Amino acid sequence: MARVALVSGGTRGIGAAISQALKAAGRTVVANYAANDKVAEAFAAKTGIAVERFDAADYAECEKAIAQITRTMGPIDIVVNNAGITRDSTLMRMSREMWDAVIDTNLGSCFNLCKLTFEGMRERKFGRIVNIGSINGQAGQYGQVNYAAAKSGIHGFTKALAQEGARYGITVNAVAPGYVDTDMVRAVPEDVLQKIIARIPVGRLGHAEDIARGVVFLTADEADFITGSTLSINGGQHMY
Repeated sequence: MARVALVSGGTRGIGAAISQALKAAGRTVVANYAANDKVAEAFAAKTGIAVERFDAADYAECEKAIAQITRTMGPIDIVVNNAGITRDSTLMRMSREMWDAVIDTNLGSCFNLCKLTFEGMRERKFGRIVNIGSINGQAGQYGQVNYAAAKSGIHGFTKALAQEGARYGITVNAVAPGYVDTDMVRAVPEDVLQKIIARIPVGRLGHAEDIARGVVFLTADEADFITGSTLSINGGQHMY
């Protein structure tokens, strides 16, 4: 029976590529999304991947959704924490609401989904958790103290949880993407975008599929000796 994989933020951008790559690898995939029904329905129709609407930052919603997924699809053996938002501003202009929204969605969602699936993984003596960090969580970025803090927190969360899961056959790793050719990055002014690309040694933006391949590798049954690691996929922009 195919292992069930839950991908938060799994219907758009990097998350959509991860969902599709996991399906191609033989997983039964459930792609979470927060609000955009139209995009999610189009994604489901195109890919045949099940979609589930819930706020990954809301523990109660996560609890209800995971219970439903487990009843209908089976126990969740693979979790990819990809949900993320930005609320960019310098600290002087950043509101507490902007801080809380990013921390809750980007980091709090990791706690929620791991907390609610970890016990089952322990009982079955198998689990694969991959948390999507960021180059900006490793190197920092002007105007992103909230985002950088959340993504940096993901890397620490990964290392700590890896130690708790290792004896139970659960691996916990992170992937830190660099700048990837998504709608969010393409929204950057062209002159700024060209400056970003000029700092990437391989000379291009990443593709969502570059990140997805890393996730498939780390979630393989055979990847049982890799845990607590961060795989940086950034074209050499930050060698961490």
